Amino acid sequence: MCGLSGEIRFDGRAADVGAVGRMTDAMHDRGPDGSGLWSLGPVALGHRRLKIIDLSDRAAQPMVDSALGLTGVFNGCLYNYRELREELRGEGYRFFSTSDTEVLVKAFHRWGPECVEHFTGMFAFAVFERDTGRLTLGRDRLGIKPMYVSQDASRLRFASSLPALLAGGGVGTDIDRVALHHYMTFHSVVPAERTILTGVRKLPSATVRTVEAGGTVTDHCYWRPPHTRSALPEYAGLTSGEWNEAVLDRLRVAVRRRMVADVPVGVLLSGGLDSSMIVALLAEEGQEGLSTFSIGFHAAGGESGDEFAYSDLVAGHFGTDHHRILVDDTRLLPALERAVGAMSEPMVSHDCVAFHLLSEEVSRHVKVVQSGQGADEVFAGYSWYPPLAGLPREEAAATYAREFFDRPHGALAEVLAPDYLADEDVSGEFVRRHLATPGADTALDAVLRLDTSVMLVDDPVKRVDNMTMAYGLEARTPFLDHELVELAAACPPELKLASGGKGVLKDASRKLLPAEVIDRPKGYFPVPAIRHIHGPFLELVRDALTGQAARSRGLFNRPYVDRLLAAPDEHRTTLGANALWQLGLLELWLQAQGVR
Repeated sequence: MCGLSGEIRFDGRAADVGAVGRMTDAMHDRGPDGSGLWSLGPVALGHRRLKIIDLSDRAAQPMVDSALGLTGVFNGCLYNYRELREELRGEGYRFFSTSDTEVLVKAFHRWGPECVEHFTGMFAFAVFERDTGRLTLGRDRLGIKPMYVSQDASRLRFASSLPALLAGGGVGTDIDRVALHHYMTFHSVVPAERTILTGVRKLPSATVRTVEAGGTVTDHCYWRPPHTRSALPEYAGLTSGEWNEAVLDRLRVAVRRRMVADVPVGVLLSGGLDSSMIVALLAEEGQEGLSTFSIGFHAAGGESGDEFAYSDLVAGHFGTDHHRILVDDTRLLPALERAVGAMSEPMVSHDCVAFHLLSEEVSRHVKVVQSGQGADEVFAGYSWYPPLAGLPREEAAATYAREFFDRPHGALAEVLAPDYLADEDVSGEFVRRHLATPGADTALDAVLRLDTSVMLVDDPVKRVDNMTMAYGLEARTPFLDHELVELAAACPPELKLASGGKGVLKDASRKLLPAEVIDRPKGYFPVPAIRHIHGPFLELVRDALTGQAARSRGLFNRPYVDRLLAAPDEHRTTLGANALWQLGLLELWLQAQGVR
């Protein structure tokens, strides 16, 4: 829901409204239904609007509340905004709209930065206080909604996308060597606060940043699930069956919350367990005429490109208004180029083009969808989790790196040019430090904490936001409901690992779903033409890696690139991703953003 931007200056000058306007215009696709600019002395705010709640102009942003001395911009949805509005009314606040944005502004006035602890939802926001000159930035607990920041001695700028900050100008675009190490090692995940560019940083998830008029910046992290059995003592001693019921009850609430909207809400239905459970729970709620959407591609390299058999089964079982989208190969190449342009940061997963094409079609029917992202990280559904079961805590980092990292630190000297090599194993050290943080009962708990707070935020969550918002489509993720995540974090690891992963979720679903869906092999969004690069896709990557821009930049060692180009499908990362695509995507993204 929307894109926001802004600037606060510390040098006594008025805010650059022109720059904020350019940043706002660059996010047109995130909010095609309206735009606004506001400025007062050293501060300017911009907003692009996607109308989801309160479709009237009373909900337009930036939202100014002169009586309270506050101006705010907001991206996301507060699922409990109606309850909060009634609570605030009871304390004397009067409302001029029915929007969740106004609830956020008045909640900030009532509780200050601690308002985030009252919110249930996904959000990124900025609130300016007229009387103090203070600016507050906030981001939701799971980082579902983005916030990028660029700061120097004279000013701070922020926006919902990195390209928007570039459009504002004055941003350092040198390659961050630490971020590059993460990209090439940590499965293309660049943890906050870094991005691949030295001049842009990310506000971390679950963080409130207070920016004083003079430039002093203070961060407060307000949420982290501890991943201990003692975190939720009311669930101590539950049997496996009782855990199944607890998870199902919490997921019911999460799905119900995400139907809050003044427009219809659909579901992205892959046919996998996670999205199928969402459909089943909505059917259980009595939802009729639910629109569901699935996508497929033609086979390549002997690999199937669709899972229609499963999505058709679920759609038929629950009687949804199902849309099956088969993408012709001729659409893939231009869609790939558009998907790269829509990325706020370089994202290797071939899911991106699938989500981009799916969003294009879905946006013709609905403005809001629920999606099953996050279940694998929250309920231990991936292949690198079982090797951590029962492992001594001190062995967790090495095992995790062996299972998940794309390549060891020592291999980077073969891949990267010397000028871009980090001095030490920064990705390995990041993981070791994170896993050594107090809390988390077991090695697996510590890794799930890492993946939930870092990998999840800067891979699948970011991917879904970028690709859906490229078409003004809001994606809601019930498996990332913070109360469900807290419950899953306290769930015994053996229940999550059962049945090949997500055991507690699978068992909870048996009252709702056909066994064929629950017990099927794990699937992914398959885009075979990218996993098996050939033809025009190979030429696109070759041009990107051998053209003038790449030669001038000199990121990669030429012999390594030549070896990959000579055998594009033979070189794979630890988890089977195409190594050539990882290099090519980074260069394609840098060129798409005009980075020289």
